[in-house]
Amino acid sequence: MQFNLVVLPGDGVGPEVAAEAIKVLTTVGRRFGHSFDLQYGLVGGEGRIQA
Repeated sequence: MQFNLVVLPGDGVGPEVAAEAIKVLTTVGRRFGHSFDLQYGLVGGEGRIQA
């Protein structure tokens, strides 16, 4: 099964937490036959800076 997800890491610990969550999704996907199409976006301070 294919899933389309948006990853919004944010500021602070967000990027580290998002990276670990993606590792979990990858492991689950392999185990249960799922695939994830990840799109990344900016939120928080970094999003305001680049806007």
